[in-house]
Amino acid sequence: MDTSTTVTPPRRAALVFIFITVLIDILAFGLIIPVLPHLIENFLSGNVSQAAVWYGYFSTAFFAMQFFFTPVQGALSDWLGRRPVILLSNLGLGLDFLMMALVNTLPLLFIGRIISGITAASFSTSNAYVADVTPPEKRAQAFGMIGMAFGLGFIVAPAIGGFLGEINLRLPFWVAVAMCLTNFTYGFFVLPESLPPEKRTPHFDWAHANPFGALRLLRRYPQVLGLVGVLFLMALAHMVYPTTFVLYADYRFGWGPQMVGYTLALVGLLAAIVQGGLIKKIVGRLGERHALLFGLACGTIGFALYAVAPTGYWFWAMMPIAALWGVAGPAAQAIMTHHVDPREQGRLQGAVASLSSVAGIIAPTLFTRLFAAVTQSHQHGAWAGLTFGLAALMVGAAWVLAWYTVSHLPAAVTISSAPPESVVTSGIIAGAAELQPPIGESDARA
Repeated sequence: MDTSTTVTPPRRAALVFIFITVLIDILAFGLIIPVLPHLIENFLSGNVSQAAVWYGYFSTAFFAMQFFFTPVQGALSDWLGRRPVILLSNLGLGLDFLMMALVNTLPLLFIGRIISGITAASFSTSNAYVADVTPPEKRAQAFGMIGMAFGLGFIVAPAIGGFLGEINLRLPFWVAVAMCLTNFTYGFFVLPESLPPEKRTPHFDWAHANPFGALRLLRRYPQVLGLVGVLFLMALAHMVYPTTFVLYADYRFGWGPQMVGYTLALVGLLAAIVQGGLIKKIVGRLGERHALLFGLACGTIGFALYAVAPTGYWFWAMMPIAALWGVAGPAAQAIMTHHVDPREQGRLQGAVASLSSVAGIIAPTLFTRLFAAVTQSHQHGAWAGLTFGLAALMVGAAWVLAWYTVSHLPAAVTISSAPPESVVTSGIIAGAAELQPPIGESDARA
């Protein structure tokens, strides 16, 4: 297999491939969202309680692998180049889904999920690729399209996966295999290297190939630590959707799975609109720094309004406001890339993604325990939305931190005063697929 790292001039086809890579990976993960809990349940003779416990193990293992292996892939991409890491990750992911489609024991399925966490860690490398081939003033639009891929993938994939799962629980895995291997083949012929040899690290840096070493890298760039904290708080708050929304909507509004599915599809659609179209306009008018604060303000208000929404219709009405917080992640990512050495963009993205994986490990317990306390005390009204209130506090704290951080950044380094046509990078906070663990019946019954 030739994964040559010879650098060629960036082509539009390269960015198109990165978009397609992210979209197909998200589709592949989304396809198994409706069926993985049921597959686990089948291995346990239909015991829903045990399936819920095992599903928790699966999620924790997945995010733990993301935490440890995302910086490894970032360091590899800084040393060997982006192309071989992205291609091998696509190939590995396809082979892993093949394993999960074939195994007949729960421990082997669990091992497959662990491998998924390892191979899916390439999202940060895709981010670094975009930073390599896109000039600073154009990164926002490029990253925004990547964010749009996440939104599009999560709009359509769970519905398709559910349809295929009705035919056979294994069928979504087979379709995911075909998608990933097709992605690898396409990239093998289309994707050029983005990182020239003179900009690579001279050797594999073990100090930065572990999550803690990657975080130590950030100490050399103290000006971005505040923005890293902003992204971490945003990742924590975002987890309120996949961890509690299904149960919350049933408890508060009496919604069944179909209505919840429509609502989550609308969330994805609004996110795609914001990241794929509105970012350019908002950043062009406000600049990166003010766009960051604007997005966080919308997120704070949106989550607070979710918490007090008296009916499902009011909840829907608040969704466009909350969707505008999607501007904040891209703006934060864009500002950060201007303050880090080009040779360390991969490790920067790896460190950020690792922190987001930590959020994915911590947040489920935090939000589900809080929601359980609400339901056990039979709270209704505004108190029933306490989990969304907590998310609002997290995003509000991120706003304060972002305001303090950007007010102390050197103005000349960022592009916040760039011409109006400039746009800001779209933030991929640790791999969407990984920040949205599967929601299935095992969650709803837990």
